[in-house]
Amino acid sequence: MLDSEKYMFRCCELAQAGAGSVAPNPLVGAVLVYENRIIGEGFHTQYGAPHAEVECLQNVPDHLQQYIPLATLYVNLEPCCHFGKTPPCTDLIIQSGIRKVVVANTDPFPKVSGGGIRILQAAGIEVITGILANEGRWLNRRFFTFHEQLRPYIILKWAQTQNGIIGSLKGNRMLISNEITQRRVHAWRAEEAAILVGYRTAMADNPALTTRLVPGKNPVRLVVDPQRALSSELQIFQGAAPTVLLNEQSALPIGEAIAFTYSGTDWIKGVIDYCREANLQSVLVEGGAATLQAFIHSGCWDEIRRITNSALHPSAGIPAPSLPPLQAFRKESMLDDQIEWFLNPTQKSNSYETQ
Repeated sequence: MLDSEKYMFRCCELAQAGAGSVAPNPLVGAVLVYENRIIGEGFHTQYGAPHAEVECLQNVPDHLQQYIPLATLYVNLEPCCHFGKTPPCTDLIIQSGIRKVVVANTDPFPKVSGGGIRILQAAGIEVITGILANEGRWLNRRFFTFHEQLRPYIILKWAQTQNGIIGSLKGNRMLISNEITQRRVHAWRAEEAAILVGYRTAMADNPALTTRLVPGKNPVRLVVDPQRALSSELQIFQGAAPTVLLNEQSALPIGEAIAFTYSGTDWIKGVIDYCREANLQSVLVEGGAATLQAFIHSGCWDEIRRITNSALHPSAGIPAPSLPPLQAFRKESMLDDQIEWFLNPTQKSNSYETQ
């Protein structure tokens, strides 16, 4: 691995620590290098908090600050050049005297979109781009999908038995995954902006859809209920997390949830429209089978995480969603549970290699 790739990999490593805390901002890490030695590093820790470049420069020890103008700044995403929650990072970089900046990806956000790089170059700073660009896009796949395709990054998740059963025909809840996997799923929830279920799952399972098993922020709960058939007494309509009822009938709230009406019968478009309006950059779809299958048939999905309990083999039940021919890019075992990750090869967001 080249030195530039080594330092950019460290940027991505640092950036990942902000997962679940910085959205709708991207995950960004920064490393300052002088004579092949890291003298400062930082990452964007919280939405509204200082950006990675600020943290990096502030973390340079006092006795090394004299070397800042002679050092190279590595950052996995183009420095911002606009006023948002914080001032432009390009201003800070120019003021610091840094003469070389290495970037993995340009920022697709319209207020940046190459402007940060142009400002740095106009100030006489050398800018190198494209170092570990694939890894940078994968790290910020939610951010890139949202701004390039104007829709959220969509993850489909379900648990099934060894013989492909996802639920009980009697309508009662079927527990398939083990406690370790359940905690993993709650950690996944904490990484996404929203979580979605259809009305049949909400009615049959009465799920809370929170991150109660792990530390982390609850995602916004989305419920697709076209005819408003659900009871306001369900857990999902209580105040544990923000909730939105997506329906065809009315914008009247239900329980402690707000309602969003979409036109026509295309509820997937309704989900996308609401997420775009609410700046929700990712959605974890947890069921049920018909809802998951609808996303698969539409082609409007990016990632599938399928959990299979290899020890469970019921005689009957609701069939799991059927997949087109796909190859898992990652597999993991947790006792009897096998987790497989699949990517949608037709989506632009997945046109690069994963790690």
